[in-house]
Amino acid sequence: MIAKYTADLKEKCGVTPDMNLLKKVTIGCGPSIYSADASTVSASDKSELETIKKRFLIGKLGLKDGPDLDKGLSDVIEQYGRSNRNKYRAVVYYLLATHFKREKAYA
Repeated sequence: MIAKYTADLKEKCGVTPDMNLLKKVTIGCGPSIYSADASTVSASDKSELETIKKRFLIGKLGLKDGPDLDKGLSDVIEQYGRSNRNKYRAVVYYLLATHFKREKAYA
């Protein structure tokens, strides 16, 4: 799975990943990475994006709710490519952690 995520980060997002952080983010996703539905993020599903905001950005990364979170989430989806149908959850979480400079949440 890490190889898929690395390829997406490099090819679709233009990012050379910190492999240690990517491994930790992937482990943090748990068994969901092996489920076809749960392993990807539907960027067009507002309830899913709200869940990511509440559980990941606020819950895991410890960010405060506000318009910056919605903008950051939108920026990351844009970086990954809105038209890209398969947005891996681990890649989105990795991009969010680095976007908000909250890599230490995985220390």
